[in-house]
Amino acid sequence: MAPRLQLEKAAWRWAETVRPEEVSQEHIETAYRIWLEPCIRGVCRRNCKGNPNCLVGIGEHIWLGEIDENSFHNIDDPNCERRKKNSFVGLTNLGATCYVNTFLQVWFLNLELRQALYLCPSTCKDYMMEDGIQEEKDYEPQTICEHLQYLFALLQNSNRRYIDPSGFVKALGLDTGQQQDAQEFSKLFMSLLEDTLSKQKNPDVRNIVQQQFCGEYAYVTVCNQCGRESKLLSKFYELELNIQGHKQLTDCISEFLKEEKLEGDNRYFCENCQSKQNATRKIRLLSLPCTLNLQLMRFVFDRQTGHKKKLNTYIGFSEILDMEPYVEHKGGSYVYELSAVLIHRGVSAYSGHYIAHVKDPQSGEWYKFNDEDIEKMEGKKLQLGIEEDLAEPSKSQTRKPKCGKGTHCSRNAYMLVYRLQTQEKPTTAIQVPAFLQELVDRDNSKFEEWCIEMAEMRKQSVDKGKAKHEEVKELYQRLPAGAEPYEFVSLEWLQKWLDESTPTKPIDNHACLCSHDKLHPDKISIMKRISEYAADIFYSRYGGGPRLTVKALCKECVVERCRVLRLKSQLNEDYKTVNNLLKATVKGSDGFWVGKSSLRSWRQLALEQLDEQDGDVDQSNGKMNGNTLNKDESKEERKEEEEELNFNEDILCPHGELCISENERRLVSKEAWSKLQQYFPKAPEFPSYRECCSQCKILEREGEENEALHKMIANEQKTSLPNLFQDKNRPCLSNWPEETDVLYIVSQFFVEEWRKFVRKPTRCSPVSSVGNSALLCPHGGLMFTFASMTKEDSKLIALIWPSEWQMIQKLFVVDHVIKITRTEVGDANPSETQYISEPKLCPECREGLLCQQQRDLREYTQATIYVHKVVDNKKVMKDSAPELNVSSSETEEDKEEAKPDGEKDPDFNQSNGGTKRQKISHQNYIAYQKQVIRRSMRHRKVRGEKALLVSANQTLKELKIQYVCRKKGLKVLVYSDINLLNTC
Repeated sequence: MAPRLQLEKAAWRWAETVRPEEVSQEHIETAYRIWLEPCIRGVCRRNCKGNPNCLVGIGEHIWLGEIDENSFHNIDDPNCERRKKNSFVGLTNLGATCYVNTFLQVWFLNLELRQALYLCPSTCKDYMMEDGIQEEKDYEPQTICEHLQYLFALLQNSNRRYIDPSGFVKALGLDTGQQQDAQEFSKLFMSLLEDTLSKQKNPDVRNIVQQQFCGEYAYVTVCNQCGRESKLLSKFYELELNIQGHKQLTDCISEFLKEEKLEGDNRYFCENCQSKQNATRKIRLLSLPCTLNLQLMRFVFDRQTGHKKKLNTYIGFSEILDMEPYVEHKGGSYVYELSAVLIHRGVSAYSGHYIAHVKDPQSGEWYKFNDEDIEKMEGKKLQLGIEEDLAEPSKSQTRKPKCGKGTHCSRNAYMLVYRLQTQEKPTTAIQVPAFLQELVDRDNSKFEEWCIEMAEMRKQSVDKGKAKHEEVKELYQRLPAGAEPYEFVSLEWLQKWLDESTPTKPIDNHACLCSHDKLHPDKISIMKRISEYAADIFYSRYGGGPRLTVKALCKECVVERCRVLRLKSQLNEDYKTVNNLLKATVKGSDGFWVGKSSLRSWRQLALEQLDEQDGDVDQSNGKMNGNTLNKDESKEERKEEEEELNFNEDILCPHGELCISENERRLVSKEAWSKLQQYFPKAPEFPSYRECCSQCKILEREGEENEALHKMIANEQKTSLPNLFQDKNRPCLSNWPEETDVLYIVSQFFVEEWRKFVRKPTRCSPVSSVGNSALLCPHGGLMFTFASMTKEDSKLIALIWPSEWQMIQKLFVVDHVIKITRTEVGDANPSETQYISEPKLCPECREGLLCQQQRDLREYTQATIYVHKVVDNKKVMKDSAPELNVSSSETEEDKEEAKPDGEKDPDFNQSNGGTKRQKISHQNYIAYQKQVIRRSMRHRKVRGEKALLVSANQTLKELKIQYVCRKKGLKVLVYSDINLLNTC
């Protein structure tokens, strides 16, 4: 037995021998376990919930000892957000904007571009005042140039470790949650920037993009017949190099410039020859920019999958690149040095992370820019080894080739930036314009204020923690009550008081009160007994209540529990005694009426009732932590309890008196009733001389009279309408009877309800009227045509013979008469037959009814469809409708079906499984066809099919996804299952 249960049993062991009226204060304190010894710290490792004196393991170990000041707060040091000396500023990743951050850092370290942007005039004149910037108004850049100006100024002189580029990203209209193509973004932004700067008057600003990034090449086509050379000039901002099948950057450049032959269907039309001729075509580099961007085409389109993929092949490149062999005009200076490497980490083209390795043009040192984090490379050398190790390994992956001095290899680099080596190194730092510097200073002031505020909050948290530390060290030693006056406090509140992460709330003991507003004995396991001294300090500092002193021990609850426990131990003996008393015959008028059902289950009812009283923890005032119980839930619980019959309530009539049925009750002796009444003091008592309910007797007599009347009416109507009851010799519109020209119509619902009454007149109410209004429209017209009443609407109507109609008018109240008359029209032989309805058809309402029926067919929800893979149409038909598998022309080879290919699919196994079918001969089949076939409406499931619930507005794609989930037993479709849609 668990220690807690042992404590509970020991606390109430006295109740089996003590009468309720003999309960003393000592018994009460025993029930509340005050006699238990307190636990010793170091010996007891965890808190004993069954012992209210155990104050070990409630969270005190955090405070009893030396405590680090950092544990008193969860605020990071604001100086960690400060920019380090001689370092660069990072950029916040807004979700999936790391590719934007890498390009911003590369463009920022292009000093010529930064200087030109600083020279660009600002259009925010309304933001400026004579004495400086408006303090109450935040600066909002209006153009792309202003956004770049402000960003570059912050990147240059901000005190923050990283800044937020959300204004710039928002101005471009980028989705921060979706990663875009980095190479495409670079092209589009350069085009946008060039178009924006082209409107500037200053030529140094207007032409900065062309001067830094723009080069020129020519598409040269030479005719093989006449040697005529055709040139098409074009500008470029980056060279897109194919890396597939190459290992070195120089090989990629050579392929970009290699000669292409135009032959066959791809021949060139020569204007000199005036005909299509074989020719050669190549690209000639005419001029190169100061900053040469080389795009390595790592992301290519895969025709097999229809998606882009990443080429994770190594490409070697050197820090010094001589482009003179590749340009047309020799003699110039075309030696470039590596200034930036943009890296994509990851194996997929649709995900991953972008970082940039950029060389500081002023110091010559390399830095790794990874969003907010900036890392300086050691020894002024580019280091890519770590980045290459982060890629996910694959089986087909090649080893990294060895790289010589001044060369590097990468399988993740997607863009290389080279700068012309002849450019002069900048000697002086670029000065930020006064307007932008004032904005930066203002942002730095806000940052310093934030740092001071965070430091003050840290200090307050530390001071508050130290005070709490002293309080806990002082009070925890005084918590044990011992022999001095004591009080009870909630264990949950004590734990929260010792929890450093949550503020201490007022003490709330309402959840531990009984119905007498005292401490409930069953709640002692979640309470702790503390000294009155400690309780006074707690209530003075934190407030709350109610205070549970020694007077809060509830004697009423203890006495009631004592009574229940005594009855529990006495129940088995009383059960035997009652059984013996029930065997004796009751004589005279000394007995009592008890329900037979109650007598059969009285022991179980008594045990359940005692268990409810013994373990009832809901005797509190309904409050827990200040929240009242849900009213709707309490009402439902009370309603369920009321519906359950208590002891001897099974012989109560609806009027609360003794029921009239003697088969449901039994007479027991006075001694037996007194025993039962000890367990069920509130049970209804019916002495043997008590008369039955007079109202029930009257209702019983009236019921018997009504049943006799209903039987008489049913026999009369059944005799008057024998054919309608037995459904014999019924007229049919499709085969009009010759003996009459008039047929009447009633609702099929009326016929069915009338048949129910005639079959069971004592259980059903008699039908008094014929409601034909359901067959008519609001205008009084008929809703059905003659043709529809012979087909789909025939289930809604019933045809009546004229003789039957006369009898129906006598027996029932008819609201509307509906009849169909057959007439002969014309002099021809045979004459034309017409059928006229009274009332006539209402065309408008009939059309509306048809439209509504079609709409109901289109607008449906939760309809069941069945999906299966059709391997053999004939086989599927046989599996779904075996009764039609009777063709005598089938050869023996056809009957011995081979296994289809689809059987390899475990989800579409449609084989017969070796089951035998009964052979049907041709003669039996013809006779079978002539019979009326009763088809089952239940769907016959084919092996391998899946049942799906669909709605009218569901798309085919959603249906496929639902099928995949159903097939795999999933509730949510994961990304890896999308490829399964191709197999649906």
